[in-house]
Amino acid sequence: MHPKRKKRLIAVCLIVVAASAAIALILSALSSNINLFFSTTQIAQGEAPIEQRIRAGGMVLENSVKRDPSSLKVEFVLTDYANEVTVEYTGILPDLFREGQGIVVTGKLNQSKVFVASEVLAKHDENYMPPEVADALEKSGHSDKIEQQ
Repeated sequence: MHPKRKKRLIAVCLIVVAASAAIALILSALSSNINLFFSTTQIAQGEAPIEQRIRAGGMVLENSVKRDPSSLKVEFVLTDYANEVTVEYTGILPDLFREGQGIVVTGKLNQSKVFVASEVLAKHDENYMPPEVADALEKSGHSDKIEQQ
């Protein structure tokens, strides 16, 4: 092989290896930042990963909100009317948070199958339902609950 061709081949190989490494690092960084959405049915059926940051959505079950009088800890039940998941959150809840409302929570599912939320998002007006929550309710056969909101 001619020395010039050999140098070109080495250069091309190095560029391909460097580009592959860069792409692998970018994909790795992006995959660690993805928050997958799970409905309460998926969580109850064990489809959601344990101790991994995820999002969950559903309706706050009536009469399920329990507040700790000595701290900001709140416990409530999230439902898609087919299955339920207990959610624990420590912090100030959004002003629009209330029972019977659609919400999306971000956090981790612990070993006891309790969702420990780091963020709670409530819908912002009477006509809005988070798309993930609406889809989950539709799949569970309770889409009529969306119109009642």
